[in-house]
Amino acid sequence: MKSYKELLVWQKSMNLVKDIYMNTHSFPKQEDYCLTRQIRRSSISIPSNIAEGFGRRSKKEYINFLAIARGSLYELCTQIGIVTMLNLLSKEQDQILSQKGDEIRKMINALIHSLEKE
Repeated sequence: MKSYKELLVWQKSMNLVKDIYMNTHSFPKQEDYCLTRQIRRSSISIPSNIAEGFGRRSKKEYINFLAIARGSLYELCTQIGIVTMLNLLSKEQDQILSQKGDEIRKMINALIHSLEKE
């Protein structure tokens, strides 16, 4: 693989960022500097860390950045739960985003596992 952009997990996490932005644009203005910003940052961190890890020199560093991406994903899933609990996100959107997050988590775990086996 020549580029992180070829990684399906990176592509799916980029699409998740787009989904998060689309779902948070209607949040109340008072949340702009709290939940909206935090949930967006968490989502951005996922593909960013996948890409950064891909560009590192060692497999150990790559795995570390994938673990950071996975941590950001768990953070994002928690925040999705919070905004759903606060009725800022519908239960349907919660389910859709959570399913996408679960798929990405499985892909990150599989990538880590494959790198550890090399």
